[in-house]
Amino acid sequence: MAARQEVTAWRPRVPGVTEVFHARFTEYAYPMHVHEAWTLLIVDAGAVRYDLDRHEHGTPHDTVTLLPPHVPHNGSPAGPGGFRKRVLYLDGTHLGDELIGAAVDGPDLRDPVLRRRVGQLHTALARPGEELAAESRLTLVGERLRSHLRPLGAAHPRRADPRLARLLRELLDERVVEGLALDEASALLGAHPAHLVRAFSTAYGIAPHQYLNSRRVDRARRLLLDGRPAGEVAVATGFYDQAHLTRHFRKLVGVTPGRYTRARER
Repeated sequence: MAARQEVTAWRPRVPGVTEVFHARFTEYAYPMHVHEAWTLLIVDAGAVRYDLDRHEHGTPHDTVTLLPPHVPHNGSPAGPGGFRKRVLYLDGTHLGDELIGAAVDGPDLRDPVLRRRVGQLHTALARPGEELAAESRLTLVGERLRSHLRPLGAAHPRRADPRLARLLRELLDERVVEGLALDEASALLGAHPAHLVRAFSTAYGIAPHQYLNSRRVDRARRLLLDGRPAGEVAVATGFYDQAHLTRHFRKLVGVTPGRYTRARER
């Protein structure tokens, strides 16, 4: 098999993520190196072997790997055919330096829920206009990572907070078109982002970004029935572009905006 190197990298507009890196390598081996950021890695095909703090580790496809900053590591394919991976480089927003030691001791996490959430986060980060969804998913990923790295018994109990949920809903209702970043909501309401997301989801059975997109689609339906074109409706209701509107409209209504408009009563 000929050596292949396929790489995609970008910096999303989501606080806490310094880089998204997707790659496929068939033969390439990383030498020992360090990163300033936390490295959150999932492997979609093949496997990677690496050394961290003079201990050998591996990353089968059902594992989430978290490599701490400033700690040397390398990486190479663990078998024929190489590997395909998705990586997030995270600053200290969700993971503090006090967790580095625990990450060195146990970098490979077998946690299907965490694995699924990291994959969902990558999907949101790849779609313009899904910044609130990405922020919410990143907050839950960070919370679950901390639960793995904290000493037993150190986790804080979760509790319902209907007042906080209501205040966040009111903020979202005021910003349907403009949108609302999770860190801004956190600052305005004086609550940790993870607590905001949990409180809202517990109270209403839906995540904040899902609520916001539902409100936007409701507005879009009314404007489409008024005869306004889909591209114009997308901008008027806060979606990034027509494709962004179409994706969420089809998810919530069952048809595209075009089919919805053609089916309206004449």
